[in-house]
Amino acid sequence: MEILIKASQFILSLSLLIVLHELGHFIPAKIFKTKVEKFYLFFDYKFSLFKKKIGETVYGIGWIPLGGYVKIAGMIDESMDTEQLKEEPKPWEFRSKPAWQRLIIMLGGVFVNFVLGILIYICLMWAYGEQYLPNENVKDGVWVQDQLAVDLGLETGDKILTIDGQTIKKFRDLPIEFINGNNYQIERNGQVLDKEIPIDFISKLVDRGKDAGGFLFPRYPFVIRNLEKDSLNSNADINPKDIITAINGKNLPYYDLAKEELAKYKGQDISLTIKRGNEIKEVSVKVSDYGNIGVGFAGTTNKDLEKLGYYKLEDINYSFTEAIPAGTKKAWTTLTSYIKQLKKIFNPSTGAYKGLGGFISIGSIFPSEWSAQSFWNITAFLSIMLGFMNLLPIPALDGGHVMFTLWEMITGKKPSDKFLEYAQVTGFILLIILLVFANGNDIFRLFN
Repeated sequence: MEILIKASQFILSLSLLIVLHELGHFIPAKIFKTKVEKFYLFFDYKFSLFKKKIGETVYGIGWIPLGGYVKIAGMIDESMDTEQLKEEPKPWEFRSKPAWQRLIIMLGGVFVNFVLGILIYICLMWAYGEQYLPNENVKDGVWVQDQLAVDLGLETGDKILTIDGQTIKKFRDLPIEFINGNNYQIERNGQVLDKEIPIDFISKLVDRGKDAGGFLFPRYPFVIRNLEKDSLNSNADINPKDIITAINGKNLPYYDLAKEELAKYKGQDISLTIKRGNEIKEVSVKVSDYGNIGVGFAGTTNKDLEKLGYYKLEDINYSFTEAIPAGTKKAWTTLTSYIKQLKKIFNPSTGAYKGLGGFISIGSIFPSEWSAQSFWNITAFLSIMLGFMNLLPIPALDGGHVMFTLWEMITGKKPSDKFLEYAQVTGFILLIILLVFANGNDIFRLFN
């Protein structure tokens, strides 16, 4: 059921983005009186799931969910239909139009993707605002419990000041900034230290697997989840949601400190100070030879941490006019972050290419339960990603057509139809190789 919910959201989001992207080509083509022969969601090799001709255009749904297309008369595109090119150009064909009109037609899809991403982020800011833990409010530093964070050079209690010289406003943004960054600055025991992010950091991150969870956390209080089965303190006055605040009178506000303290009393009896609601209790327990007391540790939400007085959260509500710059900034940040990640992928030494994913990876980022906020947030991200990818100067993508059109406008020399045909085939082969590699990565991770 979980897979079905994720897949349904993925298909809905992808279909929406493809239709609107192709509409970005379709509308200016119509404005410039260019004949559009087909408008398709997904590819229709050999047959279609649905098709209907309205006017001069056949609208349909293909069976290969790898994208979509509009087939514009007189243009070498995904269909690789070159029969028209053997005849004299007709006034309604793409190749007969001025270069500036062809440029607008080709940029239409990318334009729609970027505008859509911005509009969605604006609406999300307006509808939901922002709730986050400011990094500056994590005054006692981070909790390091993962080897990946250790390999980064972090220790529990470090305060992360900057990454690549930039102050990070939101604590939740730290992981992605470490992925994108090259160096960082921390404060440790009152001393400011500059450190390099290891070149193979992303490789190690990918090797952990997506189920490994996060690697960077704020410090949590010792909240008890439950008494473990056959706990040596099963008769002690300990309840779920109790918070251990001190051991033998020593104040220990965080779980990591309490664990270190327990290790000093292996096999001994100790006194715990426990906070239960508004009540403070003293409870006697025995520490095992392994340095634990037989209880499970409960994770704590940021909202609960705020209620307990550990951290102050930022909660911002935007009017519609305030949401416009906030949403636009969010879209710009998303785009620049994606570009940084793409640069890492093209650097083999980072190992980032191992994290390249296909349909399974994209589908897996959707939540297992329907959430309008999550769905539209992911759709906005995918829209901006799709817009940027299509803008790359690769034949078979919009950016390839734009590149050749700009060359024509600058030099006055139009590439031959045969050259464009070969370029389209080359670009298509490159895209297939990339597609196979990305989805191959997904399959490899699935079985490992």
